[in-house]
Amino acid sequence: MTQALLTQALPKAHKDRGMEGMVAKWYATNTGKSLDEFSRLARRIASQLPGGSAVLEVAPGPGYFCIELAKLGPYSITGLDISQTFVEMARQKAADAGVQVDFRQGNASSMPFADHTFDFLLCRAAFKNFGQPVRALQEMCRVLKPGGRGLIIDLSGDASPEAMNHAVDAMGLSAVNRVMTKLIFRLSLVKNAYTREQFLQMLAQTAFRGVDIQAVDIGFEIAMTK
Repeated sequence: MTQALLTQALPKAHKDRGMEGMVAKWYATNTGKSLDEFSRLARRIASQLPGGSAVLEVAPGPGYFCIELAKLGPYSITGLDISQTFVEMARQKAADAGVQVDFRQGNASSMPFADHTFDFLLCRAAFKNFGQPVRALQEMCRVLKPGGRGLIIDLSGDASPEAMNHAVDAMGLSAVNRVMTKLIFRLSLVKNAYTREQFLQMLAQTAFRGVDIQAVDIGFEIAMTK
């Protein structure tokens, strides 16, 4: 890792960003329109996981991925979210789907799990909201078993306005929600997101023994091995 990568400034410290109430419900409705995307991701992950694997999703929101994964095999699945609204919503959705997922409230930077608990960990579209990102990465490493794998999928801090607009247009939203979502991407999300160099800087402060960062659409997939 070069010195330039190690010295690039990170965004300013902030409180954890969570959604509650009507904002959480609006988000759940919008993301629910992309259920096929969660199903594809669940099938992809399931193809790599032995039956009985312990899986953690950090910041699962309404719980779509966890629920889709639970339909595919005998996994032990946990979802940890800072939002009480999302936890209650996800529990109800899991009950309606007839699957078992342990959704609980908690903070990514101080997870209520013992060391070496999980075989696989996912954090999708949420990492930029964590107030203590380095600590969150260290916690992800701590709760994974030796040889366990983590995957972060998130927006790139270098994503262009044109690319973000194209991605939102592909979400199948109504005209009003499309405009609102584009504004949220441009005015908030991309400003809080990290670049590849910033991710490398933060990951250098963890005990992960393997890291692979791949550019995908307007973001990254960051694969980590403990």
